[in-house]
Amino acid sequence: MGEFLMPSLGADMEAGTLVEWLVKPGDVVKRGDIVAVVETQKGAIEIEIFDAGVVEQLLVQPNATVPVGTPLALLRGEGEAASVQPPAPEPPAGPEPTITPAPSVTPTPPSPPAGSPGERPKASPAARRRAGELGVDITVVDPGPDGIIEVADIEAALPRPPSQAGKPRFDFAEMRAAIAAAMSRSKREIPHYYLSDTIDMAAAEGWLAGINADRPPDRRLLTGVLFVKAVGKAARAYPEFNGLFVDGVFRPAPAVHVGLAIALRGGGLAAPAIHDVADLDLDTLMARTRDLVARVREGRFRSSEIADPTITVSSMGDRGVEALFGVIYPPQVAIVGFGKVVRRPWIVEGAVTPRPVATVTLAADHRVSDGHRGGLFLAEIGRLLQTPEAL
Repeated sequence: MGEFLMPSLGADMEAGTLVEWLVKPGDVVKRGDIVAVVETQKGAIEIEIFDAGVVEQLLVQPNATVPVGTPLALLRGEGEAASVQPPAPEPPAGPEPTITPAPSVTPTPPSPPAGSPGERPKASPAARRRAGELGVDITVVDPGPDGIIEVADIEAALPRPPSQAGKPRFDFAEMRAAIAAAMSRSKREIPHYYLSDTIDMAAAEGWLAGINADRPPDRRLLTGVLFVKAVGKAARAYPEFNGLFVDGVFRPAPAVHVGLAIALRGGGLAAPAIHDVADLDLDTLMARTRDLVARVREGRFRSSEIADPTITVSSMGDRGVEALFGVIYPPQVAIVGFGKVVRRPWIVEGAVTPRPVATVTLAADHRVSDGHRGGLFLAEIGRLLQTPEAL
C-alpha cells in the first residue's frame, strides 16, 4: 500500500490547502493523472500522481491545510488486495423489534450535472476555488465555448451588482509576499555572480521571417522560443547550470526543465516548467509555450510544472527592457535573462552596419560554477542563436 503525499511545490512551500479531490476511493489512476487541487501562495494548482494504482482511501478532507509530506491518500497497486475493514460488532441479543413498513415514496432523481449525463463538469482550479468562495453549485454552471468552466462562468452564475465583478483570481498581496521571501532567501544564501553578452540576432530574425512566411498566426514561431531552446541545449552542454542545490550538495538534473517566468494579469509572477526542452523540436516547444502561458494566466497550474524547473528563463523584451539581471530561485543555481531585440551599430566584415541585437544575462551560483564557465555558457547560447535552423 503506497501513500500519496502533499507535494512540495517550491522551496518556499511549507503547507498547502486541499481544495478538492478529483478522484474517489476505487478509482483507477495512472502516472500523470490530475487527482486533486491544492492551494498555495502561488494559487490553485492541479496535483498529478506519479504512481499507477487504485485509490484505496482519502485521508484528508477538502479545506484542510496540512504540511508538505502529509499523506493525503492511500494507493494500492493494481492486483494488490484491498485492505479488509474489521466487521462491525453485532448488537446484543434481545427481543426482535417490530418493523413498520415505510410508506411508498417515489424517489426524485438527482439533477444531472452540466455536460453529458454522468460526466463530471470540467472546470479550472481557479473556477472551483471561486465556486467554493461564492457558494455556487458548479454542476449547474454553463461552461464556456471550449467546454471548460472558468472563473468568469462562475461569477456570471451568481447574481450580484456589476461593481463586484472582476475579483482577482489570486491573492496577489500574498503571492508578492511569497516571492519577496524567496528572493530574500536567495540573495541571503546564494553567492550570485552576474555576466552579460550581446548577441547578433540577424540570422535568427531572417530564419524566422522565412519559416513564418506561409504559416497562419497561430502556428508562427516567436523569437522567445528560440531563446528557450538555446538555453535548453546550452544547459545540457554545461550541466553545472542545470540542477538543484539541496542540503549543501549540487545535484545536476538528468533533463532540462526550463522554468518560464510568466507575468500574471493583475500582478504577480509564476515560473512553471516546460519539460525536456533540449529534446523538443521548435514547433512542439512553441505549442507547449502557448498552452502554458494561457493556462497559467487562467490559474491552471499543474504540480509537475511548478515543482521541478531546473533552470529559469526570464524575458522582458515585450516590456521594452533591454537587459535584466535576475535573482536565482532556490534551489536552482542559474537564471538566464533576455532583453528586447534592438538595432545597434555593429561591425560586420570590417564595416559598421545596423544589426538587430539582444542582451543575454546570467545570474549563477558561485558555489557550483564560476565566471569562466559562465562565460562559456553564454557564448554557447549565442552560438546556437547564430544557427537557428539547427535548434
